[in-house]
Amino acid sequence: MSPELSKKRILVFVVAYNAEKTLAGVLHRIPEELRGGNVEVLVIDDSSKDDTFAAGLAEEGAIEGLKITVLRTPLNQGYGGNQKLGYRFAIENGFDFVALVHGDGQYAPEKLPELLAPLERGEAGAVFGSRMLEKGGALKGGMPLYKYAGNKALTWFQNRMAKSNLSEFHSGYRVYATEALRKIPFERNSNDFHFDTEIIIQLMMAKVKIAELPIPTYYGDEICYVNGLKYAWNVFRTMLRAKFHVRNLLYDRKFDIGPVEETYDMKLGFASSHTMAVEAVRPGANVIDIGCGRGHVARELARKANHVTAVDQYVPDHSDDPKVTYYQWNLDREEFPVDLSEFEQVFLLDIIEHLKEPEAFMERLRHAAVRRRPEIVLTTANVGFFVTRLMLLMGHFNYGRKGILDRTHTRLFTFASLRELFEQTGYEVIEIKGIPAPYPKAVGDNLLARLLLGINAGLIHLSRGLFSYQIFIRAAAKPSVEHLLSETIDFTRKQRKTMREGGLARLRAV
Repeated sequence: MSPELSKKRILVFVVAYNAEKTLAGVLHRIPEELRGGNVEVLVIDDSSKDDTFAAGLAEEGAIEGLKITVLRTPLNQGYGGNQKLGYRFAIENGFDFVALVHGDGQYAPEKLPELLAPLERGEAGAVFGSRMLEKGGALKGGMPLYKYAGNKALTWFQNRMAKSNLSEFHSGYRVYATEALRKIPFERNSNDFHFDTEIIIQLMMAKVKIAELPIPTYYGDEICYVNGLKYAWNVFRTMLRAKFHVRNLLYDRKFDIGPVEETYDMKLGFASSHTMAVEAVRPGANVIDIGCGRGHVARELARKANHVTAVDQYVPDHSDDPKVTYYQWNLDREEFPVDLSEFEQVFLLDIIEHLKEPEAFMERLRHAAVRRRPEIVLTTANVGFFVTRLMLLMGHFNYGRKGILDRTHTRLFTFASLRELFEQTGYEVIEIKGIPAPYPKAVGDNLLARLLLGINAGLIHLSRGLFSYQIFIRAAAKPSVEHLLSETIDFTRKQRKTMREGGLARLRAV
């Protein structure tokens, strides 16, 4: 063991189930260089039906220089559940690295120093022992042909789905930095064997670097407790759920990794809410962008507008465009930070669904505009989109990090309910259109995305309520009764004055 590695606290974690005949041999095969110092061994017997626990206890203190702790679960936790206990033990007891070893002897403990080395050098947060790196090695080591073929097929599929390049997803010989484990919610994973797939996806989502090193393959007399077909289905299903989670088509809490985006990126260069908003700007108008985020859209609006006032609870520290002014403001507050009667257009892009009381907000907006009666340009998600309907048909209505069912959305709208909201809060709807899904953001700005956009646009003409991903609406604020009464009094006063002046003129003429 290198001097640097000897300074690290290392936990060799042995998962054991019905391993009374092999456990002692595995423990004695732990290399001499890992004995003593800061290396400890944890054995967790997962309520075995044989004498695994007794076999483990017999080794406590029996191997010189190796501190061994043996635990037994009160109830069987499953392969994944056992791992959760070991990793939590490593984190809570201050270990730097934790190495997963199987009590049945399938993976060679002699390889531990090699697998630990990349972690010590800081080259990776996880290192996997791979049986597939050496061509033909797995079959020579006794891996059954059907398992070899299944491993290769599943790994190919998983690499395609995850955009990765691992030689195999299914090795149980792994070493983790506890710092990497702290970044992921591994305790939300399955207790079954596809825990290993779920933790790989989580590490990738957390941008933890994974390294692979070759290990020998060994298949002996150990009993395999994995149901191959069930395992393959669970792996397939897990990869699909992870992909759908990333695409915001469903929400899976175990894959909710990383900070939630406070703002959204731009959608320009194709039919989108941002493109339609920019096209709706009146040249030379003074506009306000409510819910501007980081100001990306506001800067695009300023290309046509005279000036853009941009407000949101998260805004840039300063404006690099003299035609854009930012105000930090919580949209659920009753008073507005600026005089809305100064603006010809008000932009509310993908914001109304985040408001606690959108009807009250729209009424306050109308009253605050006084007599200007600005045009409202608004976009929001269409909850009637066919994908959402299909999910509901299948019993799913999962809120996620982004998309139509963004978990920060407090209200959801269809074309009819949004029109009703505008009409009931005192606006005249001028135009209402459907917006296709942002395929270039999902699959890349390529020929496929353009084809999907074209198909989606065509389907919107057939049924905008079913095939529109978002709703685009332009509306004009009607005067309130108070303002209309004030206008009526002013108009009457002017009429009276005109009539008086007209009567005097006629008398003089006589």
